[in-house]
Amino acid sequence: MNKLILIVICLLAAANISAQSEKDIISTREMDRINWMEFKETVPSKITTVLLPTGTLEPHGVANNGADNTAPTAMARTIARRTNALIAPTLPYGITGSMEAYPGAFQITEAAYRPFVKQILEGLAKNGFRNIIILNGHGGGQTAVLQSVAAEVAMEKRVRTLVINWWSFASDETKEVFGEDGGHAGWNETAFIQAIDPTLVHKERYNDDLATAYPASGTWSAVPFPSSIGLYQKGQGYPKFDQAKADLYYRKVTDKVATLITETVRKWDKAGL
Repeated sequence: MNKLILIVICLLAAANISAQSEKDIISTREMDRINWMEFKETVPSKITTVLLPTGTLEPHGVANNGADNTAPTAMARTIARRTNALIAPTLPYGITGSMEAYPGAFQITEAAYRPFVKQILEGLAKNGFRNIIILNGHGGGQTAVLQSVAAEVAMEKRVRTLVINWWSFASDETKEVFGEDGGHAGWNETAFIQAIDPTLVHKERYNDDLATAYPASGTWSAVPFPSSIGLYQKGQGYPKFDQAKADLYYRKVTDKVATLITETVRKWDKAGL
């Protein structure tokens, strides 16, 4: 009996390895690495979805300044094949807001950002993509701009657009994995980066004084924000650098985002939109 079980396990493992190593329909999922002739052969005949990671450069506690770019870029690479999508080059500069004064941060005005993003989305539509998915890594005023521009392009170019703020969408997973709420550069976001590349997280530099809870609406406002770690709830979300939980969180979040994309596209198709 034990020998039979061992054989079954070996067969299942071999089948899994075979499925994982199955040749993709395209040489690369990244738009800036593909040749134009292969692109022409693939879009839109085989692939109609594109993932556009967006972020900015701003402080993130003891993680890298580009965490808002690192997170959606890694996510796009993880889910591109299962969502049958190509990955557009990451847009790394954004509307940073109240942390613009910190070293290494950049601030792009809405007047410059809005038309630039719109032309990128229009270019993706022109190149044959029917489903344009924005994987956004930075919130604040940038979210509203992306949602507004994406809606404009969807209506004007007759394409379908979806804007995802991964950390908000994954709030249930944050509480499930960590047992508490997160924050900007809090346990959740720091863990996500830790799962992608632990060398980008410098836990030896961490202390709790780097964090401040965000104020309740209408109570107080400070520019620059006094801490590069902003907690959603007082007393919750301090980074704890648990690698196992970081890896679990990354898997749960990327799985949830991939499911949202595939289900949204399926329902668009079913409705004939």
